[in-house]
Formats: sequence, C-alpha cells, structure tokens
Amino acid sequence: MSLTGGCLCGAVRYGVDAPPVVSCHCHCSLCRRASGAAFVTWTTIPVAALRWTRGTPAAFRSSPWATRHFCADCGTQLTFRVDASVEAADGTLDVTTASLDQSEEMRPAAHIWLSSRASWYALPDDGLARFEGDLPPGWTGG
Repeated sequence: MSLTGGCLCGAVRYGVDAPPVVSCHCHCSLCRRASGAAFVTWTTIPVAALRWTRGTPAAFRSSPWATRHFCADCGTQLTFRVDASVEAADGTLDVTTASLDQSEEMRPAAHIWLSSRASWYALPDDGLARFEGDLPPGWTGG
C-alpha cells in the first residue's frame, strides 16, 4: 500500500511505502494543545516507510521524549515521533490521519490517553477500544 499526504498549503508533501500499523484518536494534553482540538487522529507507520517528497518540515521538540514535524508555512501538524520508537529496529512514527490524501480509508481502532481527555468532550459510543494510556505493546486493533 502506498499512501501520500501533505500540509494545507502544499509546501510539504510525503509518501508512505508500507501499510499503516493502526490509527487512533489521541486525547493527551500535548496533542490537544498542539492541534487546538479535543483530540488528534494519528496513523502509525513504520519509520523507514516515510519519505518527504516536497519541502522540508519544521521540527518542534514538544516533550523531552518526542518531536513533532509541521509545515512552517501553514502550520499543519504532520508527524509525531517518540524517540525510543523511532530508534528501535522496527520503529514507528505517527502521521496525522487528516493530512493523508487517503484519510477516508483510515479507520481509527481506539481512543488513547483518555486519562487526560478534555473534561468537556463527551466520548461517543462508537465501539472503538478505549485505553487510559497508550496502546498496549503490539496492539493493532485486533
């Protein structure tokens, strides 16, 4: 499966040359703050599968253990990379699902980091798995 995506203004584009691992709605406070939304939907992919095809994203160290990439021109959030995961032999990173050209094909499997969910957001009864923290190791929605 080959996926493509990019920012709102088109200055930064990327391709993904591997099937996605899983998609999830993240409710953590950092994702909420970075997006200005109740949650961010992420699609996890193998690190080695991501290639920048136009432009170079800006980077922001959003915590001592992770970096976010975004378009410096329009501000679109593009990736989230946890250091330990990126450095692993089978490492992964997350792309914002909405930045994918094929975003309609990505079906989220879970809500994660519900322990820091915005108190004003009423979680729908959508049948998705729910986790107070991150996904359990190896969990892919099955």
